[in-house]
Amino acid sequence: MSGELTQSVLKRIIRQVGLECAAQGQSLSETLVAFMVKAVVLDPRNDFNMDRTLTENDMQDLIQLCVTRLLDTTNPSLSTIKMQVYFDMNYANRDELLSEQERVLEGKLAPVVRAITESGPRTQEEMENVYQKIVACVLLRSGLGSPTDIEAVREVTAALQSIFPQTEMITFISLSKKDKEQQLKDLAMLVTGIRLYNKQCQKGGSCIDDLPGILSEAIPSATRTLDERLNSCQLLAHRYTALLEAMQEDPQRFSQLRFLKLKEALFNVRQYEAFLCILQSNAVTSAQEVESLDVQFEAAMMLLKNTVQDKTSIESREVFPLFMELSKLWTGFQDEMLLLSFLTNMADNLQQFLEIQSQLFPEEMLTSFLEGVTVKSDEERIKETMATRVNVSDFTNQEWLFPETTDNFDQLLIQYHGFCARSIGVKGITLPGNPAIGILKHKEKYYVFSSKEDAYIFAEDPDKFIQLNIEKAKKYAELIQLLELHHQFEYLVPHTQARKASKGSMKPPLKRESGTQTDTHILPPTIVRSYEWNEWELRRKAIKLANLRRMLTHSMQTDLSHMRRENCTQVYLPKDAGTQTKRDNSSNVPKPQIFLKGLRGGSSPTTHMVAVDLTRPLDET
Repeated sequence: MSGELTQSVLKRIIRQVGLECAAQGQSLSETLVAFMVKAVVLDPRNDFNMDRTLTENDMQDLIQLCVTRLLDTTNPSLSTIKMQVYFDMNYANRDELLSEQERVLEGKLAPVVRAITESGPRTQEEMENVYQKIVACVLLRSGLGSPTDIEAVREVTAALQSIFPQTEMITFISLSKKDKEQQLKDLAMLVTGIRLYNKQCQKGGSCIDDLPGILSEAIPSATRTLDERLNSCQLLAHRYTALLEAMQEDPQRFSQLRFLKLKEALFNVRQYEAFLCILQSNAVTSAQEVESLDVQFEAAMMLLKNTVQDKTSIESREVFPLFMELSKLWTGFQDEMLLLSFLTNMADNLQQFLEIQSQLFPEEMLTSFLEGVTVKSDEERIKETMATRVNVSDFTNQEWLFPETTDNFDQLLIQYHGFCARSIGVKGITLPGNPAIGILKHKEKYYVFSSKEDAYIFAEDPDKFIQLNIEKAKKYAELIQLLELHHQFEYLVPHTQARKASKGSMKPPLKRESGTQTDTHILPPTIVRSYEWNEWELRRKAIKLANLRRMLTHSMQTDLSHMRRENCTQVYLPKDAGTQTKRDNSSNVPKPQIFLKGLRGGSSPTTHMVAVDLTRPLDET
C-alpha cells in the first residue's frame, strides 16, 4: 500500500473512531485517537499487517477495536496512554515555557506598541494621547498592576515623568520604529525598577505583590506535595510488583486477582512516577533559582539605596543601570511564579489518570492479598544486590562497565528507563536495575539488571531479549514511552499529522553531544612539496628554467630619476659678530680716463696709435 494511500486511509479511520466515540458521549482528542490506532495496529494479537492493503472489513475491525478500547474506562492501559498524551501535549521545560510566555506577552502588547510607534501626533492633544498609551504599555509590560487600577496608573505616570517627561515626546517621535520599540522596553524596565525601589522605601507599590515571600512559602509546599504523591505511587508500585512476583510463584493462591490488569496497573503507576520525578526535578531547580534571585535582589537593592541615599538629584548614568538590574531580577521572580503555577497544575491534572487504581484494586483487596507477601522497595532491592557483581572474566565478547573504571558513570544513558533489561520481556514487570552489578555495553547501548543471574542470562544472547522487550511493547503500547523505545517504532507511527509540528505524541530520548580531539601530526611531516606528478607541469617548469639562462636584467635612468635619492645636511647656524675701530677715515681717487687715437687706421698702410691720458691729478681731486 502506497504511503499516500496509507495516510489517507488512516486519517479516515481516525476520523471515524473519533465520531463513534463522540456518539457514545466521549469527546477525545485526535492525538489520543491516533495513538490508540497505533497501539491496536502494533499489537500482534490483532493480526493487522500494514504491508498489505486494508480491506473494508479490516478497516471496520480496526475501528471497532479502537472504539472498544477507548470506551473501556476500567482499562489501566487506556489511562496510561491518556496520561502520556496529556503530558506530551502540555509539558514544556523551563526554556520552552518562558519563551512561549514572552511570545504571548509580545502578542498582547503588539497593538499598543504599534499604535505608539506608527503614530505621528502633531497637536498637543495628540501628544498627550500617545503619552497615555506609553503609560499603559509600560504598565502592561511590567506586569505590576492593571491599567484599570487608578493607583497603579498614577504610580507609573509619576515614575515615567521623572525619566521621560512629555517635553521629550518630540525627540521620541523622530526616532525610527525599531528605536521606539527598544526605548519602550527600556522605559518599562526603568519604571519597574523605580516602583520596586519606592515600595522598598515604603513610598508606594501598594499593588505590587511580595513575590519573594510568596515563592519562599509556595515552593516548599509544592515540593512537599510532590514528595507525598511520589512516595504514595512508589509504595503502590512496590506492592504491585510484590503481588506479580508472588502470582508467578503461586498462581493458585491469587486466582481471583486479574494478572493482566495488575500488570497494566503497574505500568500506569510507573509512568506516573516517571512524570512526577520530572516535575519534582523542575521544582528543585526553581527553589535553587529563587534562592539565588533573593540574594541578588537584596544586594542590588542595597547598592541602589547606598547610591541614592538622601540625594535630591543624581546622574542618570549612575542610577539607571541599577533600576534596570532590579527590573531584570523581578522578572526572574515573575518567571518562577509562572513555572510554579505550571508545575502545580500539571501535578494536579496527572492525578486523574491514577483514579482507576482505587477502583480496580481497593486498599482492602490489596491488604488481604499481601498477607504473607514481602513488599520490597526499589532501594531495598538495589541494596540487596550491592555486594554482587559480574565477573568480567566469564565473558569474552561482552564489555562491562563499572563505576571505578568508567568516567561519567552516572551520566550513561541507560536503556529501558533504568529498569532491568531481562525482567521486562520475560516476567513482564518493571524491576529497578542496579548499575553496581555492572552495566552491559551492547551495540553502543547500555543495559542494567536487577540481579547477577539476570545479567548473565541476558549477556548470553542480548539480541534475543531485546526482541522480547520489543514484542512486549507491541502488546502494551504504553511501554513504548515508559521504556523510551521510540527509536524502535519510528517506522510504525500511523498518523504523524495529528502531532504538533515541534513534538510528537512521544518525545525522542534525550541525547548529548560529545567530541574527541587528537594531535594533527604525531610524526614529523614527510611530504615533498616540490613533487609533481603531472608530466606537462614538469615540462613547463623545465622550459621556464631553460629560458631563465638567456635572460638578462636591464636598467636605465632618466633625467627625472637621475640622482633621485634622499639626502640631508646639517650646518651650524650663523652667529652675529661685529668689530669696532678707533676712528673712521676715507679716501677718494680720480677716475682713470685714457683715450686711444688711430685705432681705425688711415690712408697709410701702417697704423699709428696714440694714447692720450686725461686722468686728473690727485691733488686736484
